[in-house]
Amino acid sequence: MDEPTDENGPVYRADCPSRVILDQIADKWSMMVLAVLSEPRRFNAIKRRLDGVTQRVLTQTLRKLERNGMLTRTILLEGRVLGVEYALTPLGRSLQGPFSTLFDWTVENIDVIQDCQRSYDARED
Repeated sequence: MDEPTDENGPVYRADCPSRVILDQIADKWSMMVLAVLSEPRRFNAIKRRLDGVTQRVLTQTLRKLERNGMLTRTILLEGRVLGVEYALTPLGRSLQGPFSTLFDWTVENIDVIQDCQRSYDARED
């Protein structure tokens, strides 16, 4: 991360690698996939646990997480049928704590946030 350049705080440069990494791991589907993978699961088992995710978006999310070292993809041969199983790597598992904290904070504050949203929306109307 970039160092502060003045007393007003840090400057986050456009070319800072943290921006790309945060964009790739901190989106809602990535966070939910990491939560669902408390144990290794197949693609369809993950999809069933994530109501509303499309096959395309889940595929993209899994590839992105695999590329970033957060999960592994193992091809399974069961008889004549191929299957794919996803599992967290130690790096991916290390995100479960911070993401769990963020999720817990969200649940604890959802009523307050929704009240703020309604108040804001009423002012905008």
